[in-house]
Amino acid sequence: MGYLVELGWFILLVAVVNIEAQKQPLNIQSRCLGNVLRVDISRLGGFILEVSAVKNHSAVLLTPTLASQCGFRMQIDQLGNAKIYASIQNCFAQNVGDQAFTTTLNLHLRGNGMFEDELYQVAETCHYSAWASREILCERDYMQVSVQRAAPGDPRRDAKKQPIDSGFRITAIVFFTPEERLMKTREAISRGYGVANTPTRLVLRSPKTSPETFTQDVAGIPMTVLRTSTQFQKNWMETHVEAQAACPILQGSVSFTPRSISWFLPRHLGALISSGPVQLLEVHMGVDGERLDGAKMAARQYSLSVNDVHIILEIPVGAVGGHFKSHVQGGQYFTTYSIEPMLELLWTEGTSHQDTKYKVLLPFTSPLIPHTPQVIDNSVPGERVFKVAVGPFSSDVALMNITVPSGVLSLADLAAKGLNLLEHPSPNSSSKVFTLDVPFRDQLVLQMKGTAVTVYNLQLTFGLLVLPEFAPFSHSVNLQAQVTDIVNPSVSGGCDHQNFQVLVTYGSHGFDTVVGGQLLTAELAQQFGFINNGTHGAFTVPLSSPNAVVEAVESSSIRSRLHVALRNPQTNKNIKEFSMACNFLSSMIECFPNGTMTALATKVESVPSLNMSQLTLRDPACGPAYSNGRYAYFVFTVNSCGTTRNFRHNMMMYENEISLPDELSGKRDSKTEEVEYDLKVFCYYDINTNSAMAFHPRARRSEPNAEDSRELQAEIRLAAGLKRAVSDGDSVLPVSSGPILIKKS
Repeated sequence: MGYLVELGWFILLVAVVNIEAQKQPLNIQSRCLGNVLRVDISRLGGFILEVSAVKNHSAVLLTPTLASQCGFRMQIDQLGNAKIYASIQNCFAQNVGDQAFTTTLNLHLRGNGMFEDELYQVAETCHYSAWASREILCERDYMQVSVQRAAPGDPRRDAKKQPIDSGFRITAIVFFTPEERLMKTREAISRGYGVANTPTRLVLRSPKTSPETFTQDVAGIPMTVLRTSTQFQKNWMETHVEAQAACPILQGSVSFTPRSISWFLPRHLGALISSGPVQLLEVHMGVDGERLDGAKMAARQYSLSVNDVHIILEIPVGAVGGHFKSHVQGGQYFTTYSIEPMLELLWTEGTSHQDTKYKVLLPFTSPLIPHTPQVIDNSVPGERVFKVAVGPFSSDVALMNITVPSGVLSLADLAAKGLNLLEHPSPNSSSKVFTLDVPFRDQLVLQMKGTAVTVYNLQLTFGLLVLPEFAPFSHSVNLQAQVTDIVNPSVSGGCDHQNFQVLVTYGSHGFDTVVGGQLLTAELAQQFGFINNGTHGAFTVPLSSPNAVVEAVESSSIRSRLHVALRNPQTNKNIKEFSMACNFLSSMIECFPNGTMTALATKVESVPSLNMSQLTLRDPACGPAYSNGRYAYFVFTVNSCGTTRNFRHNMMMYENEISLPDELSGKRDSKTEEVEYDLKVFCYYDINTNSAMAFHPRARRSEPNAEDSRELQAEIRLAAGLKRAVSDGDSVLPVSSGPILIKKS
């Protein structure tokens, strides 16, 4: 390993920016993937990673040059996850009989001033015995060929039967560029080549940019080719081992579309074939050095096909296994999609049936893809809240602030205002979406009132940053919502002589009209004479309607009330309620000259359970002449049914009352809040009013001239206790003695 000292010690530094500056537990895992070892390191955070290879208790710090010479490669994604790839035949591996390979790495995490340095050591032994005669490994920075050494004679045909013993040493390497160029082993190592003579194999490793490599077109695909012949000597014996490798060049083998990436690899790698026909035995694909089976490929929508010329791998842009990286150019947001697929081939050639394992790990990144963030307006005007989602953005994008017409609001300002700003990462953390809720009442929202509507407008500019480059960009959002102003309907009204007049003013939303507890249906509206002019509705409810309730009854009037409610049909809750009570003039009692009285009893609100047919006068035998659920009509004479007579000044008053008989009144529930029904009825007659009529026994001198054509039949008759009486039809009125004057007025 003395040649390593001659190269010097260098440090491979990889800086990872983490603006959160929060220490997270470091997770280190190592896996053997055939002839490749992979070490995964998750979440470096703000640390700088130094990788050292350890052998014989000595650590050598790796540089990019040393890494490609010795079979190492490292990459870090934007999330701070690192992957270290190492050939199991790397310069520092402890090789036990070409069967077990132990690689030990020191991972030195240097703090950035916020955390202390940390040191981890990873040691992994990979067991690999299924060697092919030739194994070729194509990495991003280097190409490696491992061939089984053959004894002097036929180096290919007898390779497996007669391996070169350990006494042979490498003295020189002949490079074919395609011209021959002889280079001593020491010189080759100084030029960056890796050369190893293991117990049974020759390992040759070359950076892809070495001048001894050349480009060759194979089936239209440009390939970087390395062809060598290595000289082995032992005393007077000398032998040569040929080693060739060809790796695809990214430009020319990969094509991009906005939706997919296609990788073309020649089926017949002519530069690697030395004799006879070739039989392709196996083709496999994988990602990040790990082989995938058919089910996983289908789940990720990968497509692998083989035709007569090419092996074709198609990968959708954004598929699982890759990741997006954000970029800003000219203030516009772009993304690139990166993935590291792998192709593995196994073929045999010639009559010797020597096999070749061919593995290519080819990381590639798509061209810049214009990415216009989507604005999803989830606002519901009825909730009076703007709800907006902006994205998706790659995981390396951070939201810094939001600009509004009045200024710039930091994330802390938004939180202080109580605005709900959230970040929603995708399940695999490859992208994110930002959501923001802003109530209509917030000062950030502009309002413009129109006719019966209010327009709300929210103007936002999201200030974003791409990490770790700290490249700023922005995305503007203009939201608008129109809300119909809520105008509740109203109801008003008045009374005329015998009716309730109701006027309903329509609002901005529908409603049902309930009159006296009954829904105003089309049939009922027709009964009430409903009139609609588009903005108002009017109808008339008669006093006698069952929709009105009687509050009180007097001798000459009824106090009645009508209740109108406007109800929300969805919630069945009243939007507006209106009641009006009016006194209506009404002849509840009639007094006739012949001593007959009539009385109309009306059901009142305070006694809702009253059965009108059960009402009587003072004499329980005197019930109503007619009754229904609302009225009871009584007809009786002043000298019957318990009617009493009183004299007051110049009047004579006959009085009775309408109520439930005692036996029914006593059965009323004592717990009820209903009052007793008691309606007094009375009639007044003047007792000092004289009506005189003059007459003379002589013959009439002229015909009387009546004011109307009706005839008045009058006769004089003696009454008991009286001297005279005047009879008008069936009515007999006592008169005083003396002249009688009959005058019709």
